[in-house]
Amino acid sequence: MKIAIVAAMQRSRLTFAHSKMTRLTRGIFLAIAAICTARCGAAQDVPLISGGIGFFTRTSGGNTTYFPYIKPVVAVPLGSHVLIEGRGTFVEFVSPHPQIGYRTSSFKTADYLQADVIAGPHLTMVGGEFLTPFGTYNERLTQIWNQTLQDFPLIYSLGNMNTGTSVGGMLRGSAVSTQHLSLSYTGYYSANITNQYFAAERSSGGRGSLYLPEHGLELGASYGRSLGASHENFEGLHVWWEPIQSPFKFRSEYGHAPNAQGYWFETDYRLSHLGGADSAFGRLEPVFRMQQTFRDKPDSNDGLPSVNTSEADFGLDYHLPHEVRINTSYARQLASTGNSNIWETAVVYRFLFPAWKKKGH
Repeated sequence: MKIAIVAAMQRSRLTFAHSKMTRLTRGIFLAIAAICTARCGAAQDVPLISGGIGFFTRTSGGNTTYFPYIKPVVAVPLGSHVLIEGRGTFVEFVSPHPQIGYRTSSFKTADYLQADVIAGPHLTMVGGEFLTPFGTYNERLTQIWNQTLQDFPLIYSLGNMNTGTSVGGMLRGSAVSTQHLSLSYTGYYSANITNQYFAAERSSGGRGSLYLPEHGLELGASYGRSLGASHENFEGLHVWWEPIQSPFKFRSEYGHAPNAQGYWFETDYRLSHLGGADSAFGRLEPVFRMQQTFRDKPDSNDGLPSVNTSEADFGLDYHLPHEVRINTSYARQLASTGNSNIWETAVVYRFLFPAWKKKGH
């Protein structure tokens, strides 16, 4: 079973470097402080720093791993038509070890670093390292604040070309937009990059989505083609339903690879009708995810389990004031290679602030 950080490790192809937790934490906050204390008098738009900070635990087979986690996002507007944006991941692991009790290791990578050029009302050109636009989870839900469950879906790797990121160019925009519907498109090409912090496979693909705003319904399809040593095709479908003025949410994806396929669907419902969103019960958000993968042929490179696997995840999130959330979950995974129980908890804080104040403020 892939938890979020394991999937991130696979995407970046980095190796762990042993270090002290204090050194990594100090480095993270020094980097943020450097950005916040920068000054640029000629800038008309103020860069924004956002993201999430969390402390996670995962218990499986009687062993518990602890990891503080930060995903900072920086958005730097350059006038009204250009945006530079990037996101990084910094994690420290404290995991049980048979001989020494516990050991620590750290992990860091650039999730994406891209330039967005708004070329017109229907076209945005993107260049640099960007999240591969296959399905919906990679682009929308890999920020830790957006995740209602810690684990990535079992089929996450399908269509994401092993890294989850692409280095090259992307075109995206809204082909048609009216009061009743919106039709959006995305197309990309990626080169093969093996840099330590910017990893990508040569590939191409795209996604099309139809959104019906009056119903809160989105339907979409994705296609990706690996252009490396072996040329392979990946297909995907997604359905999102978030009814207007309702706390109910439904998200789902289906993915197909040459040697495997699978699906996941996830629902959550914040109990805001019980006294309001800020009441004791209104802060609760039950979550459920069901997922299955089906193995057609052996393949050690597609990232899916080696045998048919089913998993049910049950979560209960609690929204505290000041953008703090507590996540708890239990998962039961069933496979011919063995069944397992996974317990997870997290405390996550979402932050957003300008890098500096505008002149005159």
